[in-house]
Amino acid sequence: MRLRTAIPITLAAAAAGTLAYGALVERTRWTLRRFDVPVLAPEAEPLRVLHISDLHMLPGQRSKQQWVSSLAATDPDLVILTGDNLAGPAAVPAVLEALEPLLDYPGGFVFGSNDYYGPVLKNPLSYFSSSATPKLGQPLPWRQLRDALTGSGWTDLTHHRTTLTAGGRTVELAGVDDPHLRLDNYDAIACPVDPEADIHIGLVHSPEPRIVDRFARDGFDLVLTGHTHGGQICVPGYGALVTNCGLDRSFAKGLHRWSGETWLHVSAGLGTSPYFPVRIACAPEASVLTLIGAPEARHAATRADAAVAA
Repeated sequence: MRLRTAIPITLAAAAAGTLAYGALVERTRWTLRRFDVPVLAPEAEPLRVLHISDLHMLPGQRSKQQWVSSLAATDPDLVILTGDNLAGPAAVPAVLEALEPLLDYPGGFVFGSNDYYGPVLKNPLSYFSSSATPKLGQPLPWRQLRDALTGSGWTDLTHHRTTLTAGGRTVELAGVDDPHLRLDNYDAIACPVDPEADIHIGLVHSPEPRIVDRFARDGFDLVLTGHTHGGQICVPGYGALVTNCGLDRSFAKGLHRWSGETWLHVSAGLGTSPYFPVRIACAPEASVLTLIGAPEARHAATRADAAVAA
């Protein structure tokens, strides 16, 4: 009888301890990931891309703001922001304060659902349902954030293509609105990549495979996304339990070869919902992706395909 009582008490204590660690330690264990991505011409100098996603910022989160500001020390050639920056209507100044040292660099962004609408309390089991309809909270001041970012020189890539100079290279950027809210319209930007550009990067908040596939078919070298939080609650040795989108859980975070010559980077992001401020075996992160020369034969074949498509 004592053993029957001891086992559930022990399990409950272990669960409570894990949740406490996830809320008090892991949630603020800010981590910088680094990846090499072989997509440039074989002899090209490296190009550093800083990818930030899923800030879910609240005004009082000073540790997060200071850490994001410190990322200017990575001296990126290009900064990319892939959405879900806000966790409340008063968060825009906090986001801008965090990003302020990075706004001197070339940058581009798309938004996610938690730029348009605030978070809401959800049943955690809803994340396991592919048919669950997103619940929308109060409208957020996304226009204020957009205007501040574009006013600082960054490009709003929502259903937009552009080329810019970063690190002395011509970079083609294109993005779509958030598929999680079914706001995406890839047809607005659909066409083969510009063969005159040195690198081609696609942006979307939620990495729905149907959108990543279209970037790949158009010849993009790299697609940058967020949304998944890396699973947020992960099991050591098993990984993410869920991605909250159509992406397989094995792609929940990190750099992956997607299709042909296209790479996919899924950021585990830096924040959480204020209603569930816990991360387990999935530290908050930003990434520096160093774009490097690809093997010569592969790069030549990719360029030939792009020229034919154009």
